[in-house]
Amino acid sequence: MELEGKIALVTGAGGGIGQAVTEKLAAGGALIALADMSHDLAAELAQRIEGAGGCAVALAGNLTDAAYCDGLVGETVSALGGLDILVNNAGLMRRGAVTEASDEDFALSMAVNVEAPFRLARAAIPVMAERGGGAIVNTASCWGVYPGPNHLVYCTSKAAIAAMTRCLGRDHAHQNIRVNAVCPNEVNTPMLRTGFAIRGLDPDSAVAELNATVPLGRIAEPQDIADVVVFLASDQARYMCGALVEVNGGKPVF
Repeated sequence: MELEGKIALVTGAGGGIGQAVTEKLAAGGALIALADMSHDLAAELAQRIEGAGGCAVALAGNLTDAAYCDGLVGETVSALGGLDILVNNAGLMRRGAVTEASDEDFALSMAVNVEAPFRLARAAIPVMAERGGGAIVNTASCWGVYPGPNHLVYCTSKAAIAAMTRCLGRDHAHQNIRVNAVCPNEVNTPMLRTGFAIRGLDPDSAVAELNATVPLGRIAEPQDIADVVVFLASDQARYMCGALVEVNGGKPVF
């Protein structure tokens, strides 16, 4: 249990990847603050972790609320005694070309995908520095490194978080604070399936079609991404700073 006693804050903890990340962190011995916009999901996940012998606290709220973002690190410190790991996992996707994008699409995507990680990193870094170091793991995307078609707002926001990761990784390595990002391609999450349903597609059939486009034979499951996130948060990745780790099953983005 190499994460024994480490204190982690995970945003989007109730989502598909978020739940996989929190459960793996808890299995490694970490104490976890669960941030999610759903009070019920955060509380249910905290209860499940506690029931399995772990330690978790639910800190639900909306990441578009600047005051909530700015206070999350302090709440984590108050509840658990410090902060060693920050996982900026929460995110959302707005599809379509620029001519189809609304002001609300752009503002919401930037607030959740970019501004929230910025605010949380800004608050977390001084706390981690006082403790002698820490790790921040951002969820970027292969689509932010190699922008795909008809996802202008999403690709722009994920490109921003990729650039933020590289800047932070360089700027704070001297404080023993490692900042890296995982860059998934398609992941079999409720967000992906909901997107198919909104477009009138059968999620199971759509996922099966996507599976056929991946050299490894399937799109990622949340656990595939969680394993990389927890690796980046652990001492096994002790010499990695500012890395964008693509987890794509061999599938490029066109």
